[in-house]
Amino acid sequence: MKKRFLYSTGILFLGGLIYGVFYINSLMPIITGYPAKFLCSAVFISNRDVKNVEAVDLNFSMIKYVRNKINYQEKSVTSFFLWGKSKAIYREGFGAVLLRGDDELTLKTRKFPVVPRCLVNEDTLARHIGNAINDSNTGINKAELQKIKVKLIDENGYHGNAFGFLAIHKGIRVIEGYKPGFNEKTRFLSWSIAKSFNNALVGILVNDGLLSLDRKAGIPAWQSDERNKITLNNLLQMESGLEWNEDYGNRSDVTMMLYGSSDFAGFALNKRLSHPPGSFWYYSSGTANIIDLVIRRCFNSDAAYYDFAPRRLFNKTGMSDVVFETDPSGLLAGSSYIYATARDYGRFGMLYLRNGVLNGERLLPEGWVNYTATPAAHSKGRYGASFWLNGVRVYPDAPGDMFFCNGHDGQRIFIIPSKDLVVVVLGFSPKRDGGMNFNQLLKDIIGTLNQAD
Repeated sequence: MKKRFLYSTGILFLGGLIYGVFYINSLMPIITGYPAKFLCSAVFISNRDVKNVEAVDLNFSMIKYVRNKINYQEKSVTSFFLWGKSKAIYREGFGAVLLRGDDELTLKTRKFPVVPRCLVNEDTLARHIGNAINDSNTGINKAELQKIKVKLIDENGYHGNAFGFLAIHKGIRVIEGYKPGFNEKTRFLSWSIAKSFNNALVGILVNDGLLSLDRKAGIPAWQSDERNKITLNNLLQMESGLEWNEDYGNRSDVTMMLYGSSDFAGFALNKRLSHPPGSFWYYSSGTANIIDLVIRRCFNSDAAYYDFAPRRLFNKTGMSDVVFETDPSGLLAGSSYIYATARDYGRFGMLYLRNGVLNGERLLPEGWVNYTATPAAHSKGRYGASFWLNGVRVYPDAPGDMFFCNGHDGQRIFIIPSKDLVVVVLGFSPKRDGGMNFNQLLKDIIGTLNQAD
C-alpha cells in the first residue's frame, strides 16, 4: 500500500512537473518578449534610463526576474529567462520590433522611406498646438491647477504613477508637468491610445473617398464565410463578432499577437466568428490591427503607406515627433505602438475637441467626431468608434459629453467639449496596483474652471 501511494505520488509529481515546464515554455514568448520590446523602445525612442524602466515598468510578475542585455552599438535588447530568450531591434524612424522567426539582417536592412517632418518652429503655430504657454486668462484658476499638478506628479496623490500631465483649456495649454527623468521632449508609449489614431486615419481616407464606413472589410480569407459581412464600421466600433481574448494577464490572444506573432493582422483575421457581425461588442486589439491592414491596402506602395500618417495627420496637427512602430511584417501597429510627446497627444485631443478642424483646415469629415462619440449599438453606451465614452458616467464627476482615448496602464487623453478642455495623463498606473483615481483628478481640474485667480 505504501509503495503504491509513493508510486502514485511520484507519478502525480512528475506529471505536474512536466505540465509546469510545458506551460512555462508556452509563456516564454511573453515573459521574454514583453521586456525586450518594451525596453528597446523605451531606451532608443524615449531615451529612458534602463534601471528606471526595470524598477518601475518591468517590476511585476515573472517579468521582474528577466535579465535584459542592451547592445547600444547595434541598438538591440535581448531578454533572458530560464531557457528562453527574445531579441528586439531598433530601426530608425520606425521603432523597435521583436524577432519572431524573422531574418534579423532582412529586418535591419529594410529600407523605410524618409518621411519629411513638420519643420516649422512650433512656437509660431496657432496657440493650441504651439509650445509656448499663452498667458491669456481662460478663466481657470492656475494656482489651484498648480496644486493639482504637484499632487498628481510629485505626491502620487491620485494613486498611480503619472510621468507626464498637461491640460489645454480654450485652446491654451494652462498646465504641464513631468516627473524627474521625463520632459516635454519625451516620447511616451500610447498603448491603446493608438486605436484612436486609427480612427483619425480612417476618417481622412473616408474624406478622400478611399474608404466608407459601410464598406465590407474585403479580407480575401473571409470571402467564403460569414466574416465577409464584417464592415469597417463593425471594426471601428469593436462589433466585428470575431473571437478574441483581450486578457493581458496571461497567454491570451492579445499577448500572443504582440509577443509571439510576426504578423499582427494575420494573427487576428484568422479568428473565427463567435457572433454575427454587428450583434455583439467586445474590445479587441486584434480588430485594431485588421483596421491597419485595411488602411494599408488603400495604397499602391508601402512608401505611400508610411508617408500617409506623417503627411496627412502628424504634420497637419503639429505632431512633429511621433514614432509609429510596425510589426515584423511592416504593418503599422495601431493597436498599441505609437510614441509621442505629451504635447503631441494634447494636439491630437484638440483635433477632436475642434470637431476635426485644426489650423483652419478640415482634416476629418464633417460629422466624423459626432460619429466617433456615438455609442456602438451593443457597447452599453461605453464605446464609440475607437474612443471610449462617458455617457454612462464611467467617471461620474466628469460631464457626460466627455469621450477619451484609453491606453493600458493608465494612458489617457480626455476630451470634454462642454468645458472646452483636453487633459492628458501618461505614466505607469496598472489596474493590478489599484490604478489611478481619474474621476477625482477630473473633478478637481474641472473645479478650477471659471475661477481665475
